[in-house]
Amino acid sequence: MAGGKLTPRQKMVNLMYLVFIAMLALNMSKEVLSAFGNFNDKFSESNKLTDEANGNLLSALNTKASDEPAKYAESAKKAAEVAKISKQFVTFIESVKGEVTAGYEVDENGKLPFEAMDKSSIDEKWFLGDGYSPRGKEIVSSIDKYVADIKKVLGSDVKYIPFIKEIEKKFSTADIKNREGVSVKFLDYKTKGFPDVSTLTFLTALQNDAKNTEAGAYNLFLGNALKTAASMKNFQAIVVLDKNAYFQGEQVTGKVVLGRYDANTQPTSFKGPGKIQNGQAVISMTAGGIGEQTISGQFGFLEDGKEIPLKFEGTYVVVPRPNSATISADKMNVVYRGVNNPMTISFAGVSNDKVRANAAGMTGTNGKYVLRPGAGSTVMINVSATLPDGKVVSDKKEFRIKGLPAPTGKVRGMVAASGPASNLEVVSISAEMEDFDFPVTANVTQFNVKVPGQPTIVVQGNRMDGRAKAAIKKAGRGDVVIISEIKATFVGIDQRPKSISPCTYEIK
Repeated sequence: MAGGKLTPRQKMVNLMYLVFIAMLALNMSKEVLSAFGNFNDKFSESNKLTDEANGNLLSALNTKASDEPAKYAESAKKAAEVAKISKQFVTFIESVKGEVTAGYEVDENGKLPFEAMDKSSIDEKWFLGDGYSPRGKEIVSSIDKYVADIKKVLGSDVKYIPFIKEIEKKFSTADIKNREGVSVKFLDYKTKGFPDVSTLTFLTALQNDAKNTEAGAYNLFLGNALKTAASMKNFQAIVVLDKNAYFQGEQVTGKVVLGRYDANTQPTSFKGPGKIQNGQAVISMTAGGIGEQTISGQFGFLEDGKEIPLKFEGTYVVVPRPNSATISADKMNVVYRGVNNPMTISFAGVSNDKVRANAAGMTGTNGKYVLRPGAGSTVMINVSATLPDGKVVSDKKEFRIKGLPAPTGKVRGMVAASGPASNLEVVSISAEMEDFDFPVTANVTQFNVKVPGQPTIVVQGNRMDGRAKAAIKKAGRGDVVIISEIKATFVGIDQRPKSISPCTYEIK
């Protein structure tokens, strides 16, 4: 604390402060020790669960090897060797853990006193000067031997290289650089001077790595998780036809396959329209009657000494050979003279490039045509199609020809509008071809205005001129102004339509 002469009261305060600091340090130490103990327990619990999963995985693999030796025997052999190596290593590490926990008594629940395991009781057993003792060398050698044994089982197959590199990195016993950049031996860096609870957790984690490596090896041998791949109950039979619709009497071709199949997946029995080739049923049969037809059957696979049935079912549609064309006007049921009438023409079951259509005034190809009818009241469209077998079929259809509808004159967008006289003076006169689906634009160029009691005025353009406005000002309430003799130019048609109907405006 501070130098100089202190009062008795100040000395007491300083002493209490030192005691408080010591208590904080003691509590922090216990929390750290407990944390290591909790990690050790979690690793131990994980090891139990992994052991159980590995046992199930190995048992399932052995069963598959018995049912399908050509496919699984080699994998089962490698898995058995890995299981033996893993068990030996884990058992050895368990004996090493016994050295660490010697002298500590477990409580009534079987738990070690983690908060009391603050000593480093293995330093003299595992280390000799700056190097390892014979026991320390044995521990490091056992880790290195475990890696070498696993690598020997895997062999030189290239698909195992990433897994081998992962093991070498995870179980490396090479020297490690500390914070000062000085190389320190593996066990020295991991355990020397550390509390026993820390060393115990390190060893339990090492066991956990070994068990996870064992699980990874099993899955690697199979290519994926065995529980998913091993049971035939998880397979799905799929009907794959070369096409979904067939002409009556045409040969139906395709195959029924499993979700995962190869030459080694041989069923013990098969019922269905075909025969087994390389793990799949190859279909060959004559199409039935017109309409939807069903293909069904059943595979049989041997699993656990019993035959497992695997049913399949699919459908296909049989259509009659085409003898009529599908001809439709994209806009309506008739065609109009004076405009481009878009047409879609096809033959059922025949690609558009094999279809030909012709008519007076028709142009286009590949299913899309434009018809501009000429004189007369009807037009005949002739269609021919070349079928896949080379045969040619033909059809024809007659369409009615209609003239263009009469445009409608409008004031303020209406045929019969009303409002103040001042509004009529400024509105524009328009013309529309109502209920006509083709894009036609009309521009009014002239119209007549008749105000009751006033002479008819001819107006150029689409708005009232000075004379028309003067006449409108003289109109009284209730007078109906008639707009007639409307003339216009049209865009989108190549002939002049019928006369434009008049429109009215009532003065309010």
